[in-house]
Parts: sequence; structure tokens; C-alpha cells
Amino acid sequence: MEAQFRRVPALDKCFDILEFFARCERPVGVSELSKATGYHRSTVFNVLNTLADLHVLSKSPDKRFNFGLRLYSLGRTASDGSDLIRTIHPYLVKINRKTDLSTCLGIRTDSKAVIVDKVDSDLAVKISMDEGIEVPLLAGAGGKALLSLLPDAEVDGILSEYTSKDFLLLTCLNKAQFKERVEKVRADGFALDKEEYMQGVWALAVPLKLGKGKIQAAIWIIGLKAQFRGNVIDDYIAVLKETAEAIAVKFSLL
Repeated sequence: MEAQFRRVPALDKCFDILEFFARCERPVGVSELSKATGYHRSTVFNVLNTLADLHVLSKSPDKRFNFGLRLYSLGRTASDGSDLIRTIHPYLVKINRKTDLSTCLGIRTDSKAVIVDKVDSDLAVKISMDEGIEVPLLAGAGGKALLSLLPDAEVDGILSEYTSKDFLLLTCLNKAQFKERVEKVRADGFALDKEEYMQGVWALAVPLKLGKGKIQAAIWIIGLKAQFRGNVIDDYIAVLKETAEAIAVKFSLL
């Protein structure tokens, strides 16, 4: 005889809240969600912050919540990869084989870049970023590549969330100089990070044009400074740009 179970009310509330986010399709605060679901404000506060701590939801500086990176990971496990990851992963493998460097796919969630897929270098000494890592959009090539996909007004809104101290700490630039770098990425089609995020580590990123209404995504390679010497940077840029163009064509047919 099958044992009886006791339903856990907290899980019902959790999934009601997640379903609300799915219907709402925008960041939401505690008070609005409490009113919409009928749950007590303290209950909603605790559920939201627990889900944010688990990276199921993301929390913006203005204390609004939206879907977070862990849902991508869960979806990948459940369905053998989201369309984005499943489609782009073979391209990451090709870049890795051509450059011998670790290759990442990142997306923008609020004011952060999130690594959702990667292919590590086979070299004995290598730089690697784990899936699920969140980094500020100010930090490194990937962030600038992602920001370059956004209209100026949205870029300004994101940059306004940071203080002058954040800019100097992460980029050694002021806000105006950083925005000039983003505009340069738009013009050049790539972003180069020379030890901006981590000493001794360089990165090269290109934005992905997936179509109107799609999430902002970018691919990048990371390695030691010595691995970016000489004319090899031009070769890396060519590989990444060609790959980005192939991915854009692929998504235009989906």
C-alpha cells in the first residue's frame, strides 16, 4: 500500500509565484506580488529572497525580482538543453578547437552577465568559468558585448545602478568612458578585455544577434595574457565574428 503524503503549502506558494512571473514577463516587487497573489507580504518577501538566494530568481538593485539563471540550468537538465544552449553549444566546441581557449556563452539578466554554457580548454594551464557564475556587466569583455546589444536609454538605465566607485574598481574608467567603450564594441563588433576583471587574464567577446525580442547573449574566449600575444588576436576576432554570423543565420531560420 502506497504511503500517504502531506502536501507542503510552501511549495504551492512558491509555484504560484513562479507562474505569476511567467505570466507577467517583467520584474516585480514584493508589494505588487503580494497584492496579486493574495499572500501575506512577509511570506512573499521570504519566498522571493529564498528563490533569489538559490539563483532561481534574480534581484535587481531596486529590489525587484525576475527569472534567474538557475531556471536555465534546470531547463537544460530536464530537456537536454534549452534551444539557446542546445543550438549554440556546437559552435562553442568549434571555437575551442580553433583557439585552444576556454569558450563561454553568456546572457544578460538584469545588470549581470551569467555564464549558461562553456567548453573548457584542454591545456594543462587554463582559465575556466563555471556555469551559473554571475559577473557585473561592468566586468570584462562579455559585459560590454552584452550591453552593446541594448539601446542607449537602456544602457544608461543599467549604468545608473552603479556608483563611481564601482566603475573605478571594475574598469578603471568613469561612466562616460565606459559608455564610449560600449559604443566602440557596437562599431567594431567585438570587445577585448585586458586584465579588466582578473589580473593576468584576457578575454575577447562578440555579441550575438539572435533576432528581435530574443534575450541578449554573447560568446567569449578567456585565457592567460600570454595566449593573446601578437597577431593571434586578429585570428581570434575573425573566428568569433564568423561564428557569430553563423549563429545569427541559424537563428533566422528557427
